Amino acid sequence: MLRLQGINKYYQVGSHRLHVLRDVDVEVGDGELVAIMGASGSGKSTLLNILGILDGYDSGEYWLGDTLVRDLSETQAARYRNRFIGFVFQSFNLLPFKTAVENVALPLYYQGVSRRARNRTAMQYLERVGLAEWAEHRPSEMSGGQKQRVAIARALIAKPKIILADEPTGALDSATSQQIMDLLAEIHASGITVIVVTHEADIAARAQRVIRLRDGQVEAAA
Repeated sequence: MLRLQGINKYYQVGSHRLHVLRDVDVEVGDGELVAIMGASGSGKSTLLNILGILDGYDSGEYWLGDTLVRDLSETQAARYRNRFIGFVFQSFNLLPFKTAVENVALPLYYQGVSRRARNRTAMQYLERVGLAEWAEHRPSEMSGGQKQRVAIARALIAKPKIILADEPTGALDSATSQQIMDLLAEIHASGITVIVVTHEADIAARAQRVIRLRDGQVEAAA
């Protein structure tokens, strides 16, 4: 499903060229549940941004299925993201002025689906994450765990093949964190590939495999 070969990424910081990823080789198969771990500054968020086609790379190859992802226009990148990838973020990234059902329905709005149809589908996904009764509530009325469930429902509604979760439990207490991982495990069991960036060992332990980064390099992938 995902294959990175010899990926290098640089950022220009003032007069310095910062080498963030160094000859990174990563392969994730269809239907895997993988954790990416590393200290702050190890390059794990940069790696996730490349996997999610949110950022480019300077050398190497990124294959998404049979497609070489390189030098895409923003329109092309958005098309691939919409087709393949759902995102879950630590900060939830919900629109505060919209209800839960409206937040979940948002990806379908960008696909041109009618309001009635997208809200009906959004309700089905809220039911899937156990939040149907919160459909008309705004994010400010919800707990952190509820907001993350809404974010997961939003990630699922476009039927992605891959879920990329960037520190999805970072803003949650330990009990709620395990509930969110239970939900991601259920999603994985349905056949969706799930990649979780985390610094928490107990969260990584729920994955089938852990990829460890250190100073921009893959230290281990077992």
